[in-house]
Amino acid sequence: MSDADDLIQITQLILRERQGRDRGWWQQMQDAFAPDSIVRLSWYRGDGAGFVDGSERMSGSGDKAVHRLSPPVIHLDADRAIAEMSCGVEFQVRIHDVPAHLVSYTRLNYRLQKRDDRWAVVQLDAIYERDTHTPAFPGDRVDIDGAAVSGYRLSYALLTFYLRSKGYVVADDLLGDDQPEAVTEFYDELLHWLHAA
Repeated sequence: MSDADDLIQITQLILRERQGRDRGWWQQMQDAFAPDSIVRLSWYRGDGAGFVDGSERMSGSGDKAVHRLSPPVIHLDADRAIAEMSCGVEFQVRIHDVPAHLVSYTRLNYRLQKRDDRWAVVQLDAIYERDTHTPAFPGDRVDIDGAAVSGYRLSYALLTFYLRSKGYVVADDLLGDDQPEAVTEFYDELLHWLHAA
């Protein structure tokens, strides 16, 4: 198989993983992950199977999101690959009973391995850039007291505020552009992993 074929397979794999997440096609989402995969995101840390189960529960409780994706950038080395894809995670929310749009801007980083002639996700990490919220309807106003988000990380403060209000646990040590040294270390480790094959 050529590199071009691998690039197509990897691109479709990660796009189908996100499509499965957004559409509630849980088996399609599950099929993307290796059994020993690791996922580290705002509200979840664990294996791929648990991430799919948690996503299904989240969706079933009404906490749905849509992922607006940019084209992925993929690097290949033998049977390993990394893919980075910019993503806007969009939520339809109510903040203090006001309908609003919350968007978390992230970079999704996938590590993939080819096993038995099939690519699979072995790790998924997010790097948080920033988030925004706006009222859903002109003339409405969404107010969040500064004290309510005091101490939250700047790169995902509004996401933290919303998810914690819904009962989710959000870690304080996620990768984010407000801590560039940690992001640089992550990319260094990511590239080392890619070429360690």
